[in-house]
Amino acid sequence: MVQKYQSPVRVYKYPFEMVMAAYEKRFPTCPLIPVFLGSEILSEFKSEDGSLHILERSCKLNVDAPRLLKKIAGVEYVFFIQKNTLNWKDRTLLIEAHNETFGSRITVNETCCYSVHPENEDWTCFEQSASLDIKSFFGFENTVEKIAMKQYTANIKRGKEVIEYYLNELIAEGITHIPRWSPPEKKVVEKPIVHPVLSFLTSAPESHMELEDVVHSGAKETNSNLCSSSEPTTPDDKLDADYIERYLGQLTPMQESCLIQLRQWLQETHKGKIPKDEHILRFLKARDFNIDKAREMLCQSLTWRKQYQVDYILETWRPPAFLEEYYAGGWHFQDRDRRPLYILRLGQMDTKGLVKALGEEALLRHVLSINEEGQKRCEENTKIFGRPITSWTCLVDLEGLNMRHLWRPGVKALLRIIEVVEANYPETLGRLLIVRAPRVFPVLWTLVSPFINENTRQKFLIYSGNNYQGAGGLIDYIDKEIIPDFLGGDCMCYVPEGGLVPKSLYQTEEELENSDNIKLWTETIYQSANIFKGAPHEIVIEILEGSSVITWDFDILKGDVVFNIFHSKRSPQAARKEPSAPLVGGNNVQLIERSWVLGVDYSMVESPLTCREGESIQGSHITRWPGFYILQWKMNSPPSCSATTLPRVDDVLATLQVSSHKCKVMYYTEVLASEDFRGSMTSLESCHSGFSQLSAGTTSSSQSQSSSLISR
Repeated sequence: MVQKYQSPVRVYKYPFEMVMAAYEKRFPTCPLIPVFLGSEILSEFKSEDGSLHILERSCKLNVDAPRLLKKIAGVEYVFFIQKNTLNWKDRTLLIEAHNETFGSRITVNETCCYSVHPENEDWTCFEQSASLDIKSFFGFENTVEKIAMKQYTANIKRGKEVIEYYLNELIAEGITHIPRWSPPEKKVVEKPIVHPVLSFLTSAPESHMELEDVVHSGAKETNSNLCSSSEPTTPDDKLDADYIERYLGQLTPMQESCLIQLRQWLQETHKGKIPKDEHILRFLKARDFNIDKAREMLCQSLTWRKQYQVDYILETWRPPAFLEEYYAGGWHFQDRDRRPLYILRLGQMDTKGLVKALGEEALLRHVLSINEEGQKRCEENTKIFGRPITSWTCLVDLEGLNMRHLWRPGVKALLRIIEVVEANYPETLGRLLIVRAPRVFPVLWTLVSPFINENTRQKFLIYSGNNYQGAGGLIDYIDKEIIPDFLGGDCMCYVPEGGLVPKSLYQTEEELENSDNIKLWTETIYQSANIFKGAPHEIVIEILEGSSVITWDFDILKGDVVFNIFHSKRSPQAARKEPSAPLVGGNNVQLIERSWVLGVDYSMVESPLTCREGESIQGSHITRWPGFYILQWKMNSPPSCSATTLPRVDDVLATLQVSSHKCKVMYYTEVLASEDFRGSMTSLESCHSGFSQLSAGTTSSSQSQSSSLISR
């Protein structure tokens, strides 16, 4: 398996020329990196004008591996080939390295790049990526992989420190400014061209200029021109190392790499409408930084949020007046770690009454609004307290819990709420404090605990009786000054006390089914459809006059599909299913008749678009003629092998996988008059669909705190 690493961007508040001078001091040996034993120049090239310098080295490393493993491998040291391409004119250094030792058993490739900061030409950026592929190593593949990644991540941390050390050494020598490269005025053949860096390294100038310490570069606000940059070669898919530490917390190098890789994948597949970095990080943590599992979980959640318009819930959800009175929960200051604190007096709540008066859907919607509010408060506390706060604390008082809380429909509603929250709000709960747990609590815990993730269960602290007040109790997690009065503290808590919901507020089953609360939750502008091999899903849009705009927004929930848009002057009719046809269900419609001929009865007006599972696609088409436009989603089947070519194993497996599974798509379409269209041919700007709150501030902190990254 190939291990990949992608570093965040590191920024030096020094000019490129100074950083290059510090970098060259690392050779031929570097005492600050003990594993680096020495280097030897293999080849060197310099352009006539001195603007390009290409150097190839052989580097000798001492890998920190067990003696037995070295003896089995038959080597004491390993050698790497490093190729440096230094462009003084463009002010870039590209470093490419690969292993020479064990080349047939292990493949290590590393790429590093020093470049000028896009906003400040006197700063320098550094990026790094690497891959490790172990084919075979005497049966020690897992051991070698662990050793290699441990060694590599340790060296990554040392890299910035080494450059800073040599920068300070240059300054101590009086070298504070190195002039940039400029074309020579006169071509000199007899004498070699010496770059100014070399002369400054041999003779320091007398003048000394104070330079700033190497500190976080992201405090500068992003200007409007930078935010609107449309350079195709500079995607907003990079993160600054100091920004990660300031706003997301301490991550290991491999965790940083997972975040950057998943963020970049979302950037490519979701057309820039991606969630905030802290939101992505939660899903990675929930899946122990397994990128594939986190990506699957996150994509399902993003689709769920879009389908039910969860991003708008804080603006659209208005709980009934009686819910604010009888729902015994509310926000109450912060805990000792400055996490927002939510208090829930579950023992005082009439869960049966709330379900009968509200319905399960409305109660779920209220809980979701609490979770959305919790994330919003975490962001605010991060700004207020100057450190990353990504989760909140919940204090649950079970005083009064009894058998009436075990009412079957109420427990069913609770289990569904837990299921939805676990799937869409992972790692948002920092700690759950349960106090005054009565004897009946173990029964409730037995029912609900299997539905709670193991990582979440480890955050539960349960106190029975009155042993929650002293050392080891609430005082360890909540300041004494804010412990609620009903728990023996001195702080007045304005969380509703709950109580029995009057039966006069109960609704009949029919009323609950037809209530506005349910409609608010279940109505959605999106539709879903199943797609099978040989059974595409198609919808028709009639255009009465040309120059209209057909817009679409769809998510691939399962499988890979091909999206097409056709035009026909004839009105298509839904095909009747033949007895031999596959069972496609009621949400699969086929409109293009088998007798129709492409190019005669209908024509293709857009190039086919292949879409992968998890992708979110937005687009538009400006119609040229009136008539009927057919949008089609069909299964993407791998090409069949020719008779003269043996099929590959991967192709066979892919065919079996596709043929045995259905594809599923969630879509929304809209027709706009050309004068009302506010988007472009590659993006949907409809007032109804797409992300909102979750992506409106996408990397807003990154944009303002790490302005070096947006335009690169």
